[in-house]
Amino acid sequence: MSKTVSQEDKEIILSSIRTIPNFPKEGIQFKDITTLLNNPEAFGRLMNHLEDRYKDYNLDFIAGIESRGFIFGSALADRLGIGFVPVRKKGKLPYTTVAEKYSLEYGFDEVEIHIDAFRYKKEAKVLLIDDLIATGGTASAAATLIEKVGAKCVECCFILELGFLNGKEKIKSPVYSVIEL
Repeated sequence: MSKTVSQEDKEIILSSIRTIPNFPKEGIQFKDITTLLNNPEAFGRLMNHLEDRYKDYNLDFIAGIESRGFIFGSALADRLGIGFVPVRKKGKLPYTTVAEKYSLEYGFDEVEIHIDAFRYKKEAKVLLIDDLIATGGTASAAATLIEKVGAKCVECCFILELGFLNGKEKIKSPVYSVIEL
């Protein structure tokens, strides 16, 4: 189950991601995935890789972190024939939720999941996915939420990892990053 992306696919995927300097503030090199999404070859190679990696995990659900995790997560869930569950910012889900706070540079934020997100399937096997892991706060909170509602976060998957920020160290579940920067 340790399938990694080929070097050729990695280069095609990475070359399709645009870097925007000084966005949203000075000193940040923002990784814009919209150029990956509108590149059918690169997006197809990424999704083929993710499908190949996770097809034998016997997953029950994929949970995606708002909002870019929704894109990759729902596409992968469809390919694997399983359900998709959104993890959203506080106040965005319409039904009863469970919440988890996480710290930001200055203050806190919160993510939520529906209390019945995994249809009360005991110990549902869930893959958590997002486009990027930086400091790991949001992903750690989302993985904790999955466990809070009785499921098991079998792995956290990110398209890009900013390795120098050591975000994966905050996450208790195994972490897989397609590309580490």
